[in-house]
Amino acid sequence: MSTEAPLSSPADAPHGTPAEYQPPEPASSSPLVPLPPDGIGYRLKRRLLGKPMHTEQLEHERLGKPTALAVFASDNLSSSAYATEEILHVLVPAVGIGAFALVMPITGAMLVVLALLIISYRETIKEYPSAGGAYLVTRDNFGIIPAQLAGAALLIGYILTVSVSVAAGSAALTSTIEGLAPYRVPLSLFFIALIAFGNLRGVRESGRIFAAPTYFFMVNMAVLLGLGIFRHLTGDLPVIGTEVEGMVEWGDEGTGLLVGASAFVVAKAFASGGSAVTGVEAISNGVPAFRKPEWRNARQTLVVMGSGLAVMFLGLSFLASNIEVGPFEEGTPTVLAQIGRAVYGDSGMGDLMSNLLNVATMLILVLAANTGFADFPRLANLQAGDSFLPRQLTRRGHRLVFSNGIITLAGAAAVLVVLTGAEVTRLIPIYAVSVFTGFTLSQAGMTRHHLRKREGGWLRGIAANGVGAVLSGAIIAIVVVTRFEDAWVVLVLMPVVVVVLLRLNRQYERERVALETDVPGAVTASILHRHVVLVFVDRLDLAAARAIQYARTLTPDELRAVHFVVDDEAGDRLADEWRRLGLSRVPLDLVACPDRRLTHAAVELVAHELSDGDTEVSVLLPDRKYNGLWHRILHDRTADSIQTEVSKLPHANVTTVPFHFDAWLSEETLEMVPPQARGKFTTAPRREPDRPPRSDVETVTPVGEVRWRDHVRVKGTVRSIRVAPQRDVPTLECVIDDGTGTLLAVFLGRRELAGVKVGSRLELTGTAGVHQNRLAILNPSYRLLTSSAT
Repeated sequence: MSTEAPLSSPADAPHGTPAEYQPPEPASSSPLVPLPPDGIGYRLKRRLLGKPMHTEQLEHERLGKPTALAVFASDNLSSSAYATEEILHVLVPAVGIGAFALVMPITGAMLVVLALLIISYRETIKEYPSAGGAYLVTRDNFGIIPAQLAGAALLIGYILTVSVSVAAGSAALTSTIEGLAPYRVPLSLFFIALIAFGNLRGVRESGRIFAAPTYFFMVNMAVLLGLGIFRHLTGDLPVIGTEVEGMVEWGDEGTGLLVGASAFVVAKAFASGGSAVTGVEAISNGVPAFRKPEWRNARQTLVVMGSGLAVMFLGLSFLASNIEVGPFEEGTPTVLAQIGRAVYGDSGMGDLMSNLLNVATMLILVLAANTGFADFPRLANLQAGDSFLPRQLTRRGHRLVFSNGIITLAGAAAVLVVLTGAEVTRLIPIYAVSVFTGFTLSQAGMTRHHLRKREGGWLRGIAANGVGAVLSGAIIAIVVVTRFEDAWVVLVLMPVVVVVLLRLNRQYERERVALETDVPGAVTASILHRHVVLVFVDRLDLAAARAIQYARTLTPDELRAVHFVVDDEAGDRLADEWRRLGLSRVPLDLVACPDRRLTHAAVELVAHELSDGDTEVSVLLPDRKYNGLWHRILHDRTADSIQTEVSKLPHANVTTVPFHFDAWLSEETLEMVPPQARGKFTTAPRREPDRPPRSDVETVTPVGEVRWRDHVRVKGTVRSIRVAPQRDVPTLECVIDDGTGTLLAVFLGRRELAGVKVGSRLELTGTAGVHQNRLAILNPSYRLLTSSAT
């Protein structure tokens, strides 16, 4: 919807303009000075990732529910592929064939936990739709420091999501192609790199790439469960029920309700099955990625995800308990692959369906890592915005994604895969502790939220969230007790991460206090009475001459060139050359430096100039820029040391004046180019022949065609905004760019316009005049346009 301001009188041209007056033209969108070519790194990035996306395109990067399900639910849905196997890994060695009688009850208990989590996160999404999930819930209800524990747990959880997913995907692939078994770690690293690359190309791009495998897996699971249940009902489902070489060792079946299993073993199996509910929080952390209304679409997608997981997890546990297949010690072939082989049989069609199932499982497990890549950067952005992580994680990259977060996640997951040898069973305990820590804090936070707000249905919310928090906390305790040999790592790691986060925050807070203390006083502080500019020169060349020329533009009270004499002959030669060239307007000081400590001599000289307490000193350093490592080796970096030490003195300012050696060579080469061939290097302004002023507001005029006194309507993007200081006359100046040129829009008497900011699209109507020697429309009528308006 557009917004229109009241029509205001357009400004006319200046009165008494002489006949020879040449009015300004719109500034060209292409600079008159040729820009340097893009570096090879940027060209490679553009080739790999595509064209850079503009900020206003962010709105169009949002996801519909089908695509969002593929992006955010792949981790959760893929859990069904290995959750039943993790339960059997605990039960089979303990009670052998009796394990299959316990699989369904344990699965049912996990589904109760899943239901409570779905209910809790539905409420979280509605109450906290700005992303962040457990982090924001904990911060809002328990404070900023407990929130860092939730944040650390989630960040570690997302790293483990990627590691577990690619490791499980590699296991599924080697179940189909056994010859690849020795290469599980390289395969996992390749998958990490592939998914990171897809995410660097943008949210919608990655969604399109990863949607098909998610739905391919769901279709395969539907076929497998449908056929398997049909064969069971018809009495045609095979039963294996025997130990095969390579499987985990089968224990002895006992008697009683738990068929000989101790409560400890059952609790351990229940905790291992907790991997089935991982990824439930992913949607709550990515709500802003959904199309509007975000929270409603996210809630609906969450329910679809939870329902799909429940059906697949329950169905696989049912088939596993009836076919009685055990897990292998090395993880391959997986329990799911064995179920597929049993259900589909050994015929040609059976082999094809089994292979399709393995491929689908491999794809969904690998692409489940995409959930981590979708949410880790968003959460890191939130914590960095709260000053608990490096600020670089708040920046959007080439394709409007948090590129630094994606790269950080990929690196951390790759290290973890190498350290664990891509073994899923070793990763699951660490994974469960970090994930359920986030679940516990989130649900406890929502319980406190209901107690504080006491809104409609708050008692029901307390019951669901309270029980969920207790169960999640119990699972953490069970995992820690039963799998301590693996889980201790995360118990140490989480507090360490929290300490690091708090340490970063203290550093940022110290910097903020130091930088924001009495800013107006620092800006308005009285100027020292004397300004001295010193140009440090080693020899007289173009780099030094450029620095001296720039120094003259500063119009100081005193300007001197300074040479530190470490070689008497070189000093004498420089002095002779200075006199010969007649540089009398800029005196040259030769300063003794017998100990050759140039930095110390520079500091001493500047300190002497500052000693009267009423002098501001600016030191200019000619900075010779060379491309390539070879040139950097050939030339020393003494100027860097001088800049660092001198700048520590109060009222001492150090500026480097760059001289690009390769650019100078390009200018020399340009002199040899015929004038008619230089168009690609320079652009001269072109002025149209004199014509009467235009008066056309019915059609949109390109900015590049607007001339003085034209009454026109133009459209463009606000490239920059200048706001007058508070004490000056209120004026708002906007530079409008439509690709053909730029034009100044000046709003007198205003300091801001509602909705107008850098990047906004505006339609302006008024008469082109002159403002500060630039073509401008003064006090135009304006309309805010949507980004899609033409």
